[in-house]
Amino acid sequence: MRNVLLWLCTALVAGTIPALAEDTMTAQHPTTIQTQTATFAGGCFWCMQPAFDDLNGVVSTTVGYAGGTELNPTYEQVSSGHTGHAESIEVVYDPSVITYERLLDVFWHNVNPTTSNRQFADVGRQYRTAIFSHDDEQQRLAKASRDRLAQSGKFQEPIVTEMMPATRFYPAEEYHQHYYKKNAIRYQLYRIGSGRAAYLEQTWGQRAH
Repeated sequence: MRNVLLWLCTALVAGTIPALAEDTMTAQHPTTIQTQTATFAGGCFWCMQPAFDDLNGVVSTTVGYAGGTELNPTYEQVSSGHTGHAESIEVVYDPSVITYERLLDVFWHNVNPTTSNRQFADVGRQYRTAIFSHDDEQQRLAKASRDRLAQSGKFQEPIVTEMMPATRFYPAEEYHQHYYKKNAIRYQLYRIGSGRAAYLEQTWGQRAH
């Protein structure tokens, strides 16, 4: 008992007991979440961002360019179709709240996966649909979800959405970020005029965004 009391006195003077208690509390109640990243290409990136922004568990979304070879591409360069990039969205999410499978489901419900190198009124390889996997598990889940959709009988034509490992993602210029909020009227006119709104409503009964 004397040795225990001596140790407690020494620990109190040294301040090690509060430190140990604080460390224990931090371990039990972590202050940061472990996020993961998903990257999708679904044609005009203006139209992809609102669908993911609405999801509980999504920490942030950024529109930009993926799948190309040009370093630091600009919107004008990507729009020319010569850089190999696709207009894309990067989704940072908390996997303890929302699953990657759920993100895949949202992706499929916001694109036409049967058209190659175009989405609705936008034509060119920069408007292709693609899923960029960040690890083997994402790749496995993406392929499984594609196969289920293909076997569902929902589409008469084959699904041509590309699947490949994620490459460097370049954020688009600031005026493109959350365009649907910054320019709501113009965004809605574009979404309707491009044919995307009518297609999604006809295919999925989806009228939001």
